[in-house]
Amino acid sequence: MIRSFTTMARTLNLSQAVEELKSTRQTVRRHIAQLEEARGNKLFKVVDRRYELTPAGERALPEANDILMRGQSWVNGEAGHLNGLFHMARAGEGHSFYIQQHPIREVWNGPSGLLRRALQIWTEAEGQIAHSAFDEIRPYQLTFRHGEGTWICVEIGDKSSYASWYGREWSLSSVGRPLPSMPEGDTWTRLLTQPYEDVRATGGVRYDHVQTDAIRDPAKGPEAMSYVRLLLGCQFPDRSFSLVSIIERTHDIYIDGLSDEKRLAMSSDLKTNFDFE
Repeated sequence: MIRSFTTMARTLNLSQAVEELKSTRQTVRRHIAQLEEARGNKLFKVVDRRYELTPAGERALPEANDILMRGQSWVNGEAGHLNGLFHMARAGEGHSFYIQQHPIREVWNGPSGLLRRALQIWTEAEGQIAHSAFDEIRPYQLTFRHGEGTWICVEIGDKSSYASWYGREWSLSSVGRPLPSMPEGDTWTRLLTQPYEDVRATGGVRYDHVQTDAIRDPAKGPEAMSYVRLLLGCQFPDRSFSLVSIIERTHDIYIDGLSDEKRLAMSSDLKTNFDFE
């Protein structure tokens, strides 16, 4: 049903959707009707014999795409849980993505003084992003707002790992853009959606180790990147939810099933050395 919905949403053409799905018009229509009944709202409207997404359909589409991506990863044996915490290992041609969630307590003994300080500041500020305590780490953080089923980048610190990896031009270009439209690309960023949603649901914090490939110089193609990341659930002054991401690039990560060759693939000169005890 979800695949019928996402295919129709992409093509907005019943005949084309039927052909891509190798299905029938009756089946696709039935799938969409069942989804609409289950969700309690219309996903499509027909205008001049053309399908259009309703506002409810537009809101539902990003999550539906995420569900399909996570489901495919599960079927392929790429995603699961270790000791109750999320783990994913996805390897492809020219691109890989490995992530393992770690207990928050490991931040205190982990490789990043910046992450330890960020956790202290989050507690001191009671999650209020406008609190003066955040001034110390604001240059190192990325800040996101959730809206219309996606994540919008609203601030990129000029000393952040993101800024030093992509450069000032790409960093400035990413402010105000939805997360899937940022330079990493749709596939890579959609894999990050679930951790963000977890933090939004709990209002808490999350600690991950990540190894992936990301484009730093378009002329060179994807390059290996490994890092530790702290996600902080915060509030804007208007009491709406904000998410703060603090990243430090390092070889000191642990992901079950990740080889040392992969773990150490990032060039040593790309490690960040933030001056935090």
